[in-house]
Amino acid sequence: MKRLLFLTLIFLSACLQNPSTMADQPVFDWQGHRGSRGLLPENSIPAFLKGLEYPIQTLEMDVVVSKDKKIIVSHDPHFNHKICKKPDGSSITKEEEDSISIYNLTYDEIKYFDCGSRGNERFPEQKAMVVNKPSLQAVVEAVNIYCRHNERALPYYDIEIKSQESWYDSLVPPPAEFVALLLKELEQWGIKEMTCIQSFDVNVMNELNKQDPKIIKSFLVENLDGFDKNMALLNYTPDIYSPYYKFIDEALVQKVHDRGMRLIPWTINEVEEMERLIELGVDGIITDYPNRIEEVRMKK
Repeated sequence: MKRLLFLTLIFLSACLQNPSTMADQPVFDWQGHRGSRGLLPENSIPAFLKGLEYPIQTLEMDVVVSKDKKIIVSHDPHFNHKICKKPDGSSITKEEEDSISIYNLTYDEIKYFDCGSRGNERFPEQKAMVVNKPSLQAVVEAVNIYCRHNERALPYYDIEIKSQESWYDSLVPPPAEFVALLLKELEQWGIKEMTCIQSFDVNVMNELNKQDPKIIKSFLVENLDGFDKNMALLNYTPDIYSPYYKFIDEALVQKVHDRGMRLIPWTINEVEEMERLIELGVDGIITDYPNRIEEVRMKK
C-alpha cells in the first residue's frame, strides 16, 4: 500500500505542472524505452502514447535523418528485416536490409513501410499493429494532443542521435550537420528546454557541446573500457552517464555522482533488477515495460 501511494504521489506531482526545463525533472527519472517497446511496436506514435498511460517522466527515442533532411524517429538507419515490411507488403530480406536506407528516402516514402504488423519475437507481450516510422514533428504533435486531452503533464524527451563513424555521409549526416538539424527541430517543435540529447558516438557528443553547451546531454556507454577511460574521450563533463545496466556497481555510482552527474542505465525490464539498481543509487531507469513501474518497491 505504501509503495503504491508513493508512486501515485510521484505521478501526481508530475501531472500538476508541465515541465519547463530539464532542470525541473523529478529526482528519479522513469523513462519509457522507445516509448513502450515491450507493449507496442518500438519508436511508434502508439508506443509513445501508451507509455504516457504509466507514471513515466520521460519518453526515450532514437533518431536518424531522411533524404529531405527531416528528423525521423527510428533505432536503425535502415528498415530492420525482422520487423519491417516494404510498401508492397513483402518482407525485407537480411541481404537487402542495408540497401534500404532512411537517409536515401524522403519522409513521404518512409511512411509507406510497415514496421509493426509482424510483431517482435524478442517481446512476446508486444501487440502487433501497422505503424510507420514517424517524424519527430509527428511524435511531438501527437504527444501534445494526448496530454491536453488527458490532462497529463507534458513529458520530457530523451533523444538518442544514432550515429557512428562508419555511417557518416552514407547512412546519417556527419556529426556537425546531424546535431544542427536536431537542435533546429527541437526549437521548431518547442521541446528544446524539455529534451536531453544522448549518443554513443563520441564525435557527436563533443560536437553537441560545441553547438549548444547548455542543452542537457547524456553519454551512452556499452563498452567495458571503464568510467575513467570513457570520460577521457569527451572534452567536457555531460549531465548524465548512461551505461548498460550490468556495468553498474557501487563504485561506479560513487564515481558518477562525484563528478556531479546523474546515472541513468539502460535497459532494465525485470522488477527485481530495477529494485537492485534503485538500492545502489541510480537516478533513473530506462525500461521497455513502463507498466511494471507500479510493481517496484521504491525506498525513500
